[in-house]
Amino acid sequence: MTKKSKKNLVIVESPAKAKTLKKFLGSSYEIAACMGHIRDLPPKSLGVNIEKGFDPNYKIIKGKEKIVKSLQRQAKTADTVFLAPDPDREGEAIAWHLKTLLGNADKIKRIEFHEITKSAVQKAVEHPREIDLDRVDAQQARRILDRLVGYKISPLLWKKIRKGLSAGRVQSVAVRLICKREAEIKKFQTEEYWFILAKLASQAQLEFSAKLIAKGEKSLGVRPKEKGEVIKNQAEAEQIVKDLQNAIFVISQINRKEQKRYPTPPFITSTLQQEAARKLGYSTKKTMVVAQKLYEGINIKGEGHTGLITYMRTDSVRIAEEAEEGVRKFIIDTYGQDHLPDQPIRYKKKKQAQDAHEAIRPTSAVRHPDQIAASLKPDELKLYELIWKRFVACQMNPAIYDQTSVDIKANDYLFRATGSILKYDGFMRIYLESKDEEEEEEEEKELPEGTLPELKDNEPLTFKEIIPEQHFTQPPARFNEASLVKELEKRGIGRPSTYAPIMSTIQNRGYVEKVGRALKPTEIGMITNEMLVKHFPKILDFEFTAHMEDSLDDIVEHKMNWTKTLEEFYEPFAKALAEASVKMATVKKEIKLDEKCPECGKPLMIRSGRYGDFIACSAFPDCKLTKPLEQNPPEFANEKCNKCGSPMILKQSRFGTFLACSAYPKCKNIKSILKKIEAQCPKCGQELVERRTRKGKVFYGCIKYPKCDYATWQRPATPAPKPDAPKKEDESV
Repeated sequence: MTKKSKKNLVIVESPAKAKTLKKFLGSSYEIAACMGHIRDLPPKSLGVNIEKGFDPNYKIIKGKEKIVKSLQRQAKTADTVFLAPDPDREGEAIAWHLKTLLGNADKIKRIEFHEITKSAVQKAVEHPREIDLDRVDAQQARRILDRLVGYKISPLLWKKIRKGLSAGRVQSVAVRLICKREAEIKKFQTEEYWFILAKLASQAQLEFSAKLIAKGEKSLGVRPKEKGEVIKNQAEAEQIVKDLQNAIFVISQINRKEQKRYPTPPFITSTLQQEAARKLGYSTKKTMVVAQKLYEGINIKGEGHTGLITYMRTDSVRIAEEAEEGVRKFIIDTYGQDHLPDQPIRYKKKKQAQDAHEAIRPTSAVRHPDQIAASLKPDELKLYELIWKRFVACQMNPAIYDQTSVDIKANDYLFRATGSILKYDGFMRIYLESKDEEEEEEEEKELPEGTLPELKDNEPLTFKEIIPEQHFTQPPARFNEASLVKELEKRGIGRPSTYAPIMSTIQNRGYVEKVGRALKPTEIGMITNEMLVKHFPKILDFEFTAHMEDSLDDIVEHKMNWTKTLEEFYEPFAKALAEASVKMATVKKEIKLDEKCPECGKPLMIRSGRYGDFIACSAFPDCKLTKPLEQNPPEFANEKCNKCGSPMILKQSRFGTFLACSAYPKCKNIKSILKKIEAQCPKCGQELVERRTRKGKVFYGCIKYPKCDYATWQRPATPAPKPDAPKKEDESV
């Protein structure tokens, strides 16, 4: 009887990844999953001995005991144990904890791969390495920093503000950004301004629009990128219209140039989260959950369990040479030689980028989304297609435009018209990056773009009409998840693995709420932020937080000792904590009511809890009576629901007042309250009203929609009031 041969053991984080690896490594390998972290600091105590060099007291995570015993049993009989958690600091720490618990250190090796393909996995097994202790130390430093902040500040918040609150080294800074933006919005003063447009026609009677960009002496030395002359009020706008009624419009200068638009780099974690939010409406958490599935592997018809993308937690834009060669061949075969640059495009990495990682890309450019659509769920297909298009486009030639700018003189006023024609599509054939709300609003202020007719120098133009456009400055937009990630990354706060947890934590803790897609601080979020900024200014300082992230990177690069980093942080932190425990004001909401407790006769009070205000007995904890706080009665509108006949009530959102059915949740009918403006529809002559898109962006359309589909982004100019009549106010319908 032959002795049973031993097998090699490969330990990964998830069962999904285990399925994919089993296909590549064959029968001589056993694949096991540790299900993420197996050891951590204890949940109910600090778990860090500060006096002994911040020595951590790690414990097996509750519920993971059976997994650890099973892995120990399998490791004992294996020839070689390959530790294959994810290729980042957290993965390195998991590998280190596994090695500590499994014993038999001589036969334990670390392997890593950035894509789950046969060649990548086999190459990793052929070239194992030792555990990178610098990466482990950086992860330990981050974990202990977060534990010190959370466990030292949170009890203080419970005592001074409300039970259940928590502080976090990065989450609290994210909340501060949101609160800071909210304060800017509240302080913002709206100002009126006007633009002047001229409708003109060439000698061939082809119409186009030009915008006033300078007047008087300024029109003689105008800058090439001038956006337009800003008119402060209606009287000034009307004077300009009057001045130009009999003016002769003549072309003074024509500038033509070829302009290139270059592709954007392949995705990193933050840009993937931003683009998935803009294009697909995904939260950061959903993006990472779906990306994890694509990375670990999905059962593809004809291929089996297959990893579709590279590792999705990265801040590097590097592309492997093998991947470059593959995508270049695909571009030639699919789109032709003219879409391929002479050399691969190499994108510059950021200073903090861990360049051992690659950018997020498909494991094979040849695997077109259409070919695997039947094997993917809709959410998976959408994200894969986004990653695939961005990657292929990043290695294609730039798009080319013919750009024309025409300056037009009229008296001492200077107008400008611009136009561009797409001459060559290049990378835009398959992909174009979306823009943030703020970028879209800025583009609306630019000169009107369009196709211009053929024009000549000194050509006199036919004047059609002058259009004064009234505008109002808008406050800065609230952050959404995508723009907050962008801001955190710009400031160097957080890392690829932390963006999604930050978004979830600040909402789950009740510091921030979503209004549509926008992130708005709650009352408790504003109070907590105010207290933390006042008493822990260094912890909440943006530059300090970014510096700590750089320090963690320095630990990885063996430039700094991890315990030294903790010492430098803890000494001033402990001092601030001691002062705050004495000086921080108590701001718990406790309002006495003229009402006695029905159970003990003591006065009742309004208190603040995790889920809002409530009524409780002042004798707590001896008497534990609580009851909900009655809200203000609803304000009914003089209108009935057109779906169920129930009365409609007035409600508020960030976009103003709207009507909602009082029978909610049985009937979820809502209706906008349209604000009329003093202008007529140029198409049918009916009234124009202010409307909003799904994202809350204001536009103006006909009140008879959908019978009349007229709509415009620009607010139509309101007529000047007659001297003997008061200006008519806006009405609601």
